[in-house]
Amino acid sequence: MDDRAERLKDLSTLYNNAKFFAKDPIMFPKIFSERYMRGEATLQDVEIAGILSCHLAWGRREMIFKNCEKMFGEMKWQPAEYITAGVYRNDSVSLHRTIKWSDFSRICENLRIFYSKEKSLEKFSPSYIRTHIFGSKPDSNAANKKIHMFRRWMVRNDGIVDLGIWKNSNPAELIIPLDVHVHRSALELGITTRKSADLKTALEITEYLRKVFPSDPCIGDFALFAFAATTSRKNG
Repeated sequence: MDDRAERLKDLSTLYNNAKFFAKDPIMFPKIFSERYMRGEATLQDVEIAGILSCHLAWGRREMIFKNCEKMFGEMKWQPAEYITAGVYRNDSVSLHRTIKWSDFSRICENLRIFYSKEKSLEKFSPSYIRTHIFGSKPDSNAANKKIHMFRRWMVRNDGIVDLGIWKNSNPAELIIPLDVHVHRSALELGITTRKSADLKTALEITEYLRKVFPSDPCIGDFALFAFAATTSRKNG
């Protein structure tokens, strides 16, 4: 194993740690997953909390966290009940950056329709979630970062940061959630030379990570994000 792989292993071990995620959007589905494990919430509560939190997950983490709190306050911290009731805040005021409450309402309605027919999102593909839940246009080359992050949350099951709620999915088959920070890290480390942050690049990075972490490539997400953060601090 080369020095690059050893560095990724060290960073993933260090940063796959709950102390780094106290103000991260994963904390919202985590609240409901803990309630679910105690029999105080449903799987739908966890999935809805995850889908909506990951949709807001772009920009500064402090602002993401603040606006997720605002969103769950609107839902009175009862996501499944809120979705089922079918009455959503729907106006042109910003919920988070360019995401308006009307966008939130549209996703809620898509979730209501989905859960009127299905019990879980687990068996559905990222492309299905993209089009049927988020309401985005089909794009076979999209990296779908938010969706793959949601899937990482739901599938990885080491009991540290991610939730491990979906028991019929294999962590080895996850795809890296590719954002600008992860892409930059992969470029600097020579894992990819591709300049486009698209699905082909995400798959190329994931394939490399699968060689380093054969059963759990997305633990490499922690390492690549940490590498970007440490590099940014050094350059700053």
